[in-house]
Amino acid sequence: MKHLRPALLLTLFFVVVTGIGFPVVVWAVGGAAFPNQAKGSLLKDAKGNVVGSSLLGQTFTKPEYFHPRPSAAGSGYDAANSSGTNLGPTSDKLVNGIKDDPATKDVDETYLGFKDLAKAYREENGLSPDAVIPADAATRSASGLDPHISPASAELQVARVAKARGLPADRVRQVLAANTAGRTFGIFGEPRVNVLELNLALDGLK
Repeated sequence: MKHLRPALLLTLFFVVVTGIGFPVVVWAVGGAAFPNQAKGSLLKDAKGNVVGSSLLGQTFTKPEYFHPRPSAAGSGYDAANSSGTNLGPTSDKLVNGIKDDPATKDVDETYLGFKDLAKAYREENGLSPDAVIPADAATRSASGLDPHISPASAELQVARVAKARGLPADRVRQVLAANTAGRTFGIFGEPRVNVLELNLALDGLK
């Protein structure tokens, strides 16, 4: 008992402090100092409905919306299957993709390569077949859930979005500029545009 009692008391002490006290303090401080982040950085539409998180990208396909970069997470932006392609820069599959094998009718092996994605991007945005596009327009992110695109990729989509919404292109550019974030602390990362936040801002125009 001489050695057992201190051991049990110390175990109970650390269980209370590290297993209960510390998590409660972190939860309380996080909720008070960073309430939005602690709740998942959720975004709401004009009606107050939660439509997503600013930390996770999602698919947009309608012409009136800015589109995100391609995704390799599941069927696209599947948060339960976060993943990159794991293909190296010399991979033929990454560059040229894979066509569906007609012999396996029940399975679609189609994989869009860089060339396919670049062609689709140029066509949907009314660009010439040899137009120079930013890398993120036709490449997948490492997580498959990147919520951002580059300002250059967003700019190439302005004409399509403006036409679909019946808005002047300059008005769409104003909203784009207002939703373009600079480098973190002015030195880290690159300027970026959160696609969901930008599309919500467009939906909120009167």
